[in-house]
Amino acid sequence: MKGFAVAKIGKSFGTHGEVTINLYDTFPSDFTQEEPLFVYIDNLAVPLFFDHFERRGKSGGVVRVADFDTPYRAAELIGKELYMGLEEELLGIEPEEVEDEYDEDDELYLEDFVGFKATFEGTALTGEIVDFEDDEWNPLFIIEIEGKEAMIPATDDFIVEYSPTGKTIHFDLPEGLLDLN
Repeated sequence: MKGFAVAKIGKSFGTHGEVTINLYDTFPSDFTQEEPLFVYIDNLAVPLFFDHFERRGKSGGVVRVADFDTPYRAAELIGKELYMGLEEELLGIEPEEVEDEYDEDDELYLEDFVGFKATFEGTALTGEIVDFEDDEWNPLFIIEIEGKEAMIPATDDFIVEYSPTGKTIHFDLPEGLLDLN
């Protein structure tokens, strides 16, 4: 199944993070709130699970997204499209394989990030981690960006988020750090 847009988040509706959604013709009539819908945040597909889902008419609804339980948090989603079917398309594997490959109890080591796609806060640059130098005092990711290698300190302070299943990592680097390479 290929990913496809099924709805768009409208406006705030309530005091506990509820928002209205406009359902597209592609929205399945048998949808249950146990399955996630996906939204793109910082160019990454993020699964959203619903604490509340209520259809209103044929093409509308009111939802409350788990972990977006205040109007301020829910405002981050306004205007974004909701997608279905991105598990297989983005990961290239079946959802069951994702669960087997990465268990929550598995420990992820810095060298495990080799091969991950890297994105950087405030830029359109993307790269790939091609190597990891395990120096006791200054471990480094070697990231290929536009044909050049950049050395980025492998520290939690610079990592905003990462997805082991999607093999992506997002950095927020001090201004000018990429220019040093």
